Amino acid sequence: MTEPNLAEPPLSEAPELSVLIVNFNVGRLLADCVAAVLQTTIRLQVLIGDNGSSDDSLALVRARVGSDPRVTTIEHGANLGFAAGHNRLLERATAPYLLFLNPDCMVNTSTLRPMLSLMESMPDAGMAGCIIRNPDGSEQVASRRAIPDPWIGLVRVLGLHRLWPRLAENRRLDLTGSPLPERPVPVDAISGSLMLVRRAALDQVGPLDEGYFLHCEDLDWFVRFRRAGWRIYLVPSADAIHYKGACSVARPLRVEWHKHRGMSRFFLKLQRQDYSRPFALLVLIGIWGRFAAVAFAIALRQVRARLRLTGFSR
Repeated sequence: MTEPNLAEPPLSEAPELSVLIVNFNVGRLLADCVAAVLQTTIRLQVLIGDNGSSDDSLALVRARVGSDPRVTTIEHGANLGFAAGHNRLLERATAPYLLFLNPDCMVNTSTLRPMLSLMESMPDAGMAGCIIRNPDGSEQVASRRAIPDPWIGLVRVLGLHRLWPRLAENRRLDLTGSPLPERPVPVDAISGSLMLVRRAALDQVGPLDEGYFLHCEDLDWFVRFRRAGWRIYLVPSADAIHYKGACSVARPLRVEWHKHRGMSRFFLKLQRQDYSRPFALLVLIGIWGRFAAVAFAIALRQVRARLRLTGFSR
């Protein structure tokens, strides 16, 4: 474990923002992410938690930022997952605001200040997000969204919306097709790739649920924040670029397993009580049936790739 670079700073120099980044084999994107964050004029500390990476991502960061006293690296020695990795960093975070940032997400010099201003001006704001864009500039699907509705999810998994479109009418989860708001607005959910959190709200709600490994822990948090009376805001004047999935392409089946396990946990923990037992069973069958279909598709692609390599496919 790498020790902090500096002792506790004087109160006058205390960070306004603690940036928490959990890395796992993201390569040069981690260095790009850290360098982008350090361009801000905000007083900050950057905490990098490495989940047992086997690539050169940490070496690239050290080469890029040198001995910048704002940056501390903590090597976990194993892949703890998204939630547990971030929770370990919380123990070292000292600022009143916390930025949970994916290592493949790039802020710019105008991303963070309007978000902090929103948090400071809205005492009911427990969390804030910005517009998350794809590398081509288009808005990413998770940028602004609703909490997943088990009924709509089941309808789509079974393909019933194709036969009876009205079953899913006016109940969209992805809101990116609607016009951007002109000012900050409360939303149900933001992108988990960039979440600005008020420390006082986190202390009340609790940290990320470590029962999730890779997916749905952000949705769990959004629900818990809102149930505790805190609002989640979208700041449309701020944006960032997310190179989605940069650290998960090597093991797609494992990623899908954790994704569907997260869906199941989220439903059983936070939504099951609102539905009858038969419907809950259908939802779980739908989740794991979808995983089986995705796993089959992944396996088929891998077989075809091997055949091409051995010359058995044209």
